[in-house]
Amino acid sequence: MKTIIAQPLTAEAFQPFGEVIELDASEQIAINRGKCIRHHRLATADVEGDVGLSIFAGQPYALPHTVDLVERHPLGSQAFYPLGQHDWLVVVCEDDVGQPTRPQAFLATTGQGVNIARNVWHGVLTPLYEPSNFIVMDRVSDGRNLEEFDLPEPFAVALP
Repeated sequence: MKTIIAQPLTAEAFQPFGEVIELDASEQIAINRGKCIRHHRLATADVEGDVGLSIFAGQPYALPHTVDLVERHPLGSQAFYPLGQHDWLVVVCEDDVGQPTRPQAFLATTGQGVNIARNVWHGVLTPLYEPSNFIVMDRVSDGRNLEEFDLPEPFAVALP
């Protein structure tokens, strides 16, 4: 089985697949008479239909992590932001005529989220070490917005 090494999650490296959500890269606006800082427009939802905010409760995966399934959402982007303080993996693949190819993995650290662009193949939510909750912003309208793909040749993800 092929093994890929997760690279650090950076806005530049992740750009072909979507947006990295980080507070230090955000526009900051003082509100509530200066008692609150709004980290403005961290990500932009790109959906056909209604957008909803959910919390996903993910169970941890062991490393190396075997990836045998990827999915994509043709009708909307999908943003994930961790509520905990644990690292997690983001697995994405390029598309080649409707087939996922050239997988990449990113290690997201505390305070990093992602907004996966619509139609980007990606792995399942993959917290490491501890159960973790994530705020998820995505399309919640009726209609088919999920395509799953069982990989004929699974691969493993390891850390450097």
